[in-house]
Amino acid sequence: MADQHSHNLARRGLMFILSSPSGAGKTTVARRLLAEDGEIAMSVSVTTRPPRPGEVDGKDYHFVDRAEFARMVEDGEMLEWAEVFGNNYGTPKAHIKAGLKAGQDFLFDIDWQGTQQLYQRMETDVVRVFLLPPSIDELEDRLRGRGTDSEQVIEGRMSRARSEISHWDGYDFVVVNDDIDECFAKVRTILDAERMRRARQTGLVDFTRGLMRQDPGSA
Repeated sequence: MADQHSHNLARRGLMFILSSPSGAGKTTVARRLLAEDGEIAMSVSVTTRPPRPGEVDGKDYHFVDRAEFARMVEDGEMLEWAEVFGNNYGTPKAHIKAGLKAGQDFLFDIDWQGTQQLYQRMETDVVRVFLLPPSIDELEDRLRGRGTDSEQVIEGRMSRARSEISHWDGYDFVVVNDDIDECFAKVRTILDAERMRRARQTGLVDFTRGLMRQDPGSA
């Protein structure tokens, strides 16, 4: 009986983007991915926003002033960046590129504009997933159910949600989140399948060459 070996082939990491309108489940799915999958890490953005209580520099964000952020943009150190509500946010290039080469997967919680920028710069490394609510009414119910936002804030989020939903066709995969467990399972399936793409499995060349050199019965 032949020995059974567990082959962990070298592979290139990927950039796994999760986007959705507020209330569609993106944060819940992202947290579960990070908790249950040891091969993926959250991409840590650079921001000019001041730290909130409890936030740690280098873990939650890389906090910089506007002059340093502008320098990083000018020197080409950002993969993507945008201004949101008066503050700048961006993805540092060097850390991501080094991680991908080492086989590290990164999770991105960004909107469609950031997604476009990342895809334009890192096309083959990017996997784009968009989560949709089952209905607009359900989305509004979820936002109101939080009990944390004013009527004005909710109306603003709903208006932004409709705009974000209009960009659904700029993603590789679209998942309707009418059940959070089923939605998470589908997202995990997408991640697992993308990891198995031939182009990402950099160890396949040497592995298959080794197979072809083996004599029958030697494995």
